[in-house]
Amino acid sequence: MTTYTTTLELRSHGGTASFIDVTAQVHETIAASGITNGVATIISPHTTCAVYFDEFAHDTVEDGTDYLQVDLDAALSRMFPAQTSFPPHGGYNYPGKAHYQAVESWPSAATFLPGGDRSQLLNADAHLKANIIGASETVAVLDGKAAFGETGYIFFVDFDRARERARKCHIVVTGD
Repeated sequence: MTTYTTTLELRSHGGTASFIDVTAQVHETIAASGITNGVATIISPHTTCAVYFDEFAHDTVEDGTDYLQVDLDAALSRMFPAQTSFPPHGGYNYPGKAHYQAVESWPSAATFLPGGDRSQLLNADAHLKANIIGASETVAVLDGKAAFGETGYIFFVDFDRARERARKCHIVVTGD
């Protein structure tokens, strides 16, 4: 059994959920792995990001988000509206005082709280959306190719709209 791993460097745009098509990179990684039969797992290491399998809808809004992605985010936003105020207002308990104190003590605090702006952590909705969708997607690898049809796409989504940021996505191919 062989395992081949690559990490994608992605960029979310902030302002709205960032949907990124990683299908081509999944196909490229499977080909580079030399694995004929097994599985490819696409994984987000970020708690406000998810990975999922869907069709590409071709019609898009101004920022390039396709109609199915807009509909997905709208449906999830009905369940988890954008967090716009500090707890206990706005329907969310997160983030609490202890969480702010912990983040402020991290060596990388400036990354999470640019300019000390605590509102950058108002993303309970993003965490909940990502939890519903899931942090990974696994696809079969058969005859050296991803075993899904031409209408299937793998998307990485960052639901945290606070700001633009660098993101990673791991692709792990395992098999023979």
